[in-house]
Amino acid sequence: MSNVQSGRFSAQLPDSGAVVLLIGMRINQPWRLGRWIPVFVAMGKMIAELRRNPSLGLLSAPRSYLSGRVILVVQYWRDFESLESYARNAELTHLGAWRTFNQRARDNSAVGVWHETILVNQDSCESVYVNMPLFGLAGATQSVAARLVGNSAALRLKVRDADEPPVEP
Repeated sequence: MSNVQSGRFSAQLPDSGAVVLLIGMRINQPWRLGRWIPVFVAMGKMIAELRRNPSLGLLSAPRSYLSGRVILVVQYWRDFESLESYARNAELTHLGAWRTFNQRARDNSAVGVWHETILVNQDSCESVYVNMPLFGLAGATQSVAARLVGNSAALRLKVRDADEPPVEP
C-alpha cells in the first residue's frame, strides 16, 4: 500500500485539457469464440503499441474493466489531435484493425464495439480521490490536494463560489 496517497486529492489538468476515451467491446454471442477473439486481441496490440510510444499522446496506462459481456478500456489522451492522428495513421495498428473489423462486422453480430470521446478541461470536470493510489485523471495528469481546488464538487466546477461540502472532508 505504499503507493496509496493518504488524504483527499483532485486532478489538476493542464491548461490545454485532456481527452477521455472510453472504448470497448460487447460479446453478444460468447459461444462464437472465433468471431470475437480477434477483436479482443486487436485491442491488446493497440494498447501495447501506445504504451511503447508515449509520443503518440496516450497519457497513462489504460485501465480495463469487465462487466458481464462488456470489456471497457479507459484511456486518457493529451489532446484530440493526438487521438485522431493515431486512429488515422496507416503505419500504426489501429487503422488496419478498424478496417478489418468493419469488413468482418457486416455479418458478425457476435461482437460489438463502441467508443465515447470526451474533451475535458479544468472548468468542465471535477474529481476527488480519498486514500487512493494515483488513479483516473489524477494519475494521467497531475494530483493536487483537494483543498487547493475546493472541498465541494460545486466549487471545483465553479457552479458556486461558496465551498460548502455536504459532508465535512
